[in-house]
Amino acid sequence: MKLFYSRVSTEEQNEARQTALARELGIDERYIYLDKASGKNTNRTEFQRMMNFAREGDILYVESISRIARNTADLLNIVAELQNKGVEFVSKKESIDTQTPQGKFMLTVFGAMAELEREQILQRQREGIAIAKAEGKYKGKPKMQIDEAALIAECKKWRAGEQTATETMKKLNMKPNTFYRRVKEKGL
Repeated sequence: MKLFYSRVSTEEQNEARQTALARELGIDERYIYLDKASGKNTNRTEFQRMMNFAREGDILYVESISRIARNTADLLNIVAELQNKGVEFVSKKESIDTQTPQGKFMLTVFGAMAELEREQILQRQREGIAIAKAEGKYKGKPKMQIDEAALIAECKKWRAGEQTATETMKKLNMKPNTFYRRVKEKGL
């Protein structure tokens, strides 16, 4: 049976190109799995559903390897898991087909290239932010405004054992990192 996995990173992105490819390949709509999520890890609903469904003799198609994994380790682990189930993997863009030795070799090469590209994007982003900060154009996320009096009052209750830290954070609508950083800054 032919399966197709499709992924776009955000709700705004359009999966039409990938879906059109699945149709060209003659894949039944019931076996097209679409996630609208980052590919940074494999914790994706439709991906997990597809992996649980895939069985011996199936072939999993993707438009490109970047749709199924963003790093080499994940890609190779996914393909190994598929092969342990007797499922072959085909990436149309890179012409990778794990039914051939050349396809297996190319899979490793393209996986490394996808990871390199992702790392380069992140590096350029960090460099751009550093330049913008140096020019005073980027200040990061604005510091959360809080009611100082409420912080002091709630921290006194927390320190007195009248409430837990979690209850205090909830009352102040603060996440743990922010809460503890503010407590330290204020010497509370």
